[in-house]
Amino acid sequence: MKRLLIIGIGAGDPDHLTFQAAKAIAAADVFLIVDKGETKHDLARLRHDLIEAHGRSPYRIVEARDPERDRTAPAYTAAVEDWRSRRARIYESFITDELADGQTGALLVWGDPGVYDSTLAGLEEVDAEFDHEVIPGISSVSALTARHRVGLTRVGRPVHITTGRRLAAEGTTADDVLVMLDAACSFTEAAGFHIYWGAYLGTPDEILISGPVEEVADQIRTARAEARTRKGWIMDTYLLRRPLSSTTPRTGQPHGERTSALAQGSDGRGRRSGGSEVL
Repeated sequence: MKRLLIIGIGAGDPDHLTFQAAKAIAAADVFLIVDKGETKHDLARLRHDLIEAHGRSPYRIVEARDPERDRTAPAYTAAVEDWRSRRARIYESFITDELADGQTGALLVWGDPGVYDSTLAGLEEVDAEFDHEVIPGISSVSALTARHRVGLTRVGRPVHITTGRRLAAEGTTADDVLVMLDAACSFTEAAGFHIYWGAYLGTPDEILISGPVEEVADQIRTARAEARTRKGWIMDTYLLRRPLSSTTPRTGQPHGERTSALAQGSDGRGRRSGGSEVL
């Protein structure tokens, strides 16, 4: 039986790799790297670095170009499903043509395979006989809350996880909202909320900004636009938190002020993270 490991590698910092993930990389015979092109070469480079550091020779690396998604299509869901199906054909070809019976293949997935990622859904469309195992990783959600030193949840209160697209279309009645990717900067309409925003989490280009939405929305919007222009892509995540009457957002200082080290891009260990500058 062919075996496939879907390995979460964390949000961008090589130190995010868990012992379990490192062991899984060492157990693989063949790796599939789906390349998103020169603009996003950082994403492929980290995968190559992790394989070189933890892979056990002899191993092979198979590369494939990620299908382009139609970002102009009016039907967003249909466009994503079409892109996912075309990617599933890449997985199927890898399993069928590159893995011999008894061999183990591996996909290195950014963040955590179970959090805002399409790999597992794509594998459900694969028409091939194989066994598979999922190794969790540190997601951008975990990285975001850790870097801002806040908890994702508050006692007795739910957290709503959504996308920037849906936040813009539907708004929210929740007090705690975790938003994944927001090209339209929909948080600008979230008056009364405190925002904890992060982009390129765990990488040398990491940007962190926090504060009341009314005070930092323009700063985030500007930083996001400049970073995207500079790198050609951006992945961001943020937590919106409505302050309760008895609760002050804990950012390391009184409500309403930003931690300057975070806003400037310091990683808290004396190293500047560059304050400038999918799926």
